[in-house]
Amino acid sequence: MESMKSTAAGSDLSEQIKAATKDSHVRAENTQLMLNYQKGQITQTQYKLLLCSLYEIYRALEDELDRNASHPAVQPIYFPQELARLESLERDLEHFFGPHWRTRVTVPAATHRYTQRLREIGNNSPGLLVAHAYTRYLGDLSGGQVLGKITQKSLGLSGNKGAQFFWFPGVTSPNRFKQMYRSRMNSIELTEQQRQDLLDEATTAFELNIEVFDDLQKMLSITGEASSDKGNEAKSKRFSSSPVLQFALGVGLTLATVGMGVYAF
Repeated sequence: MESMKSTAAGSDLSEQIKAATKDSHVRAENTQLMLNYQKGQITQTQYKLLLCSLYEIYRALEDELDRNASHPAVQPIYFPQELARLESLERDLEHFFGPHWRTRVTVPAATHRYTQRLREIGNNSPGLLVAHAYTRYLGDLSGGQVLGKITQKSLGLSGNKGAQFFWFPGVTSPNRFKQMYRSRMNSIELTEQQRQDLLDEATTAFELNIEVFDDLQKMLSITGEASSDKGNEAKSKRFSSSPVLQFALGVGLTLATVGMGVYAF
């Protein structure tokens, strides 16, 4: 047992997070909302509700990252120019809801719990923000283009209008950027307890996303809005369920993004 602990402590933080969140990862990609997304069966109602939750989540996350940008754990992985999603989400919401979109943002209780957790650790344990930034941003970056194309085809969107969330114009090479990001994160100096706390928080991030997906699905069922979108759903493209596509779809979308399928970190 002691040798196992030593091996774990000596491995990279990014690999430890991947191992610690493996089970939650599988559960996230098998939520009904994500399964529908992977099949290209996303409706406009589902997508708009998803955008609303993503907006609130990223507003909290990016507020706290900005406020704690100089923290020794946050500074190495702080890349607002390349990764920030809030402005893209605002443009997407304006596309669907119009100029007064802020008054129409509706989110389930699980989204409020998620944002409350982000505010809490931003105030009391900023280092734990690393777990949320890593699982969300790298998940979205990994599968964003694939999910963006599925969204465009399913909803008949023109260009990136309404789907800007999925595109990262500040990142010219997603693979190279992810390698650099993991390297910067692995360089963060942590005590053994801080490392364990961060691994636990990464699992919490996945669980919070799963709860959001489940609550969104319940909202659709309770309001009956899902059935009202049958016309759009019937026109949705059906996509291959090949292992390669499903792997690419694993954004985190978080969706991962949204955030979170098969998180191809």
